[in-house]
Amino acid sequence: MLRSLSHRGPDATSQVDTDLAVFGATRLAIRGLTDQLNQPMVDAASGVIAVCNGDIDNHRELRGWLAERNRPVQQETDVAVIPGLYLELGEAFAKRLVGAFAIAVWDPRSCCLTLVRDRAGERPLFYARNRNEIIFATEIAALVGHGRLRVTLDQEALRKYLQFGILPAPDTLFAEIRKVAPGEVIQFDVGGMRREPYWRWQITETVKQMSSLDAFDQTFRTAVARQTDVEVDFGVFLSGGIDSSLVSAVVRSLHQKRPLKAYTLRFGEQSFDEGRFAAAVAKQLKMELVTVQVKPADLRDGLKSLIRMVGEPLADPAWIPTTLLAQRAAQDNKMALVGEGADELFGGYPTYIGAGVAERFSHLPGWLRSAIRRVVESLPPSEKKVTIPFLLKRFVEGASWNGMTRHRLWVSNITPALLRRLGVALIDLDNNDAGSGDLLDRAQQWDLETLLAEGLLTKADRASMSSALELRAPFLDEAVMEFAKSLRVEDRVHGFKTKVFLKRYARRYLPNNIVNRRKRGLSVPIGSWLRGPLNEWATATLENGRLEQAGVRTSAAMELFSEHCQRKADHARALWTLLVLGEWLDWVATDTDCGQTGQRNNDILR
Repeated sequence: MLRSLSHRGPDATSQVDTDLAVFGATRLAIRGLTDQLNQPMVDAASGVIAVCNGDIDNHRELRGWLAERNRPVQQETDVAVIPGLYLELGEAFAKRLVGAFAIAVWDPRSCCLTLVRDRAGERPLFYARNRNEIIFATEIAALVGHGRLRVTLDQEALRKYLQFGILPAPDTLFAEIRKVAPGEVIQFDVGGMRREPYWRWQITETVKQMSSLDAFDQTFRTAVARQTDVEVDFGVFLSGGIDSSLVSAVVRSLHQKRPLKAYTLRFGEQSFDEGRFAAAVAKQLKMELVTVQVKPADLRDGLKSLIRMVGEPLADPAWIPTTLLAQRAAQDNKMALVGEGADELFGGYPTYIGAGVAERFSHLPGWLRSAIRRVVESLPPSEKKVTIPFLLKRFVEGASWNGMTRHRLWVSNITPALLRRLGVALIDLDNNDAGSGDLLDRAQQWDLETLLAEGLLTKADRASMSSALELRAPFLDEAVMEFAKSLRVEDRVHGFKTKVFLKRYARRYLPNNIVNRRKRGLSVPIGSWLRGPLNEWATATLENGRLEQAGVRTSAAMELFSEHCQRKADHARALWTLLVLGEWLDWVATDTDCGQTGQRNNDILR
């Protein structure tokens, strides 16, 4: 298991064995760089053992708190506070931590194992019961393998993956492996298993109020300062959009004399390339700009190796480009700051505008709604980035639904109509749609807990740690998240304007042409690449039979591919979701013990 995780922690590998527990860790040293500070951390008096993947940003305050209680922390590394904190507070210790972390604590006195994941889900943690054992790791590939853990395909989780391109906690595609949810603590002892949240972003229950730019400035600067309080070189991922540009500007404000590098992706397709915007911001902030060019072959080759490294699928084409960016950044740094979380917290997605527009659309006369649908559906697909026709088609497809059901349909990778064609049973989109609170609040909460935690943050973690690069997101500091939940609706989305408050704040640091840019996000020209340089690989992957064994009709998948290649429709998101699944199923069949003893792997995925 440690060997399979060596890419995440190349600086040291250590192991502690006791009668009932074996703990191991691979280390990426960010704070406390001496060889004597390696994990696992052991409290000599109690025998409590702790391992942590991630960072404890408030470790200095916690050291003082523990010293006042006669538990001085001798080691300099930030995670050294965990055993003492656990001994003082038990499972409630997680509530005192600020940072990005996945933690396991073994208490031999009560034979209790505690698993904890950070509030936003920046760090992963998986576990399984294997006969008389409980095993856990930060990547699925470390849990499975020939002779290690026998697994079976989880059909319900497969349907969720096909719809959303991610796997919401606690699901994985293996029925035997579960995932600790963001903000959750799980305990195993002789009495069984207990799981409960220790934190949730309670935006729907929070009273909204006028917010101060000065107060937020102090909160955000504190978050950036804590995350850059490290002993290694760091840089920033810079797209030229408001989120990464704002993070970069505050970093520069706090570290005015430090040499800093900004890393950005470049595409040959002009619509997808944002290099000129990143260059403008980097020049203003006096940062050296390092660019990474992305080519079609990178996706084909990178996807296979990533899946085999981490053991899970993720249907975000930007996974591979982000990995390339991390590889380059890791040549210069051990850490980089990113802008993840700003859209979910401050209301940045077009779907948030659509929620209000859909209500007005539903009150139009039926004949007018039908006429609008016919016009929109007749619009030809475009190969440009984030096109109006694509957004309009997705809008009218979901406009007849209500509330969160409509929102979930809008963000689907494969729509219900296409899932039916593929022979896949639909999941219940109406599930949990009766929640209270403003629709925008509920949509943002769902996006934060689901699409961000298990999508964008999964992409960031698996991409960066494949090269042992730590990514940190200041927007996901607890204090920043707590501030954002009290923003009024009109300070998040007003008419066709998004991130209203954050843009007002950003003008303190950035020029208007960056602040007012239309949201683009990191997108990949997958639509045109599937018609061109990736066509042969895509055809072979869709036709090889793996999808059929998992319950997806190969003939229907090829029909979608044909329609896409003939420009009759834009099926890029759906096709990429299937291609990622196909590559994952190939890994399952060749590198795992999936299925019943004595049966060939390619016969047991049906």
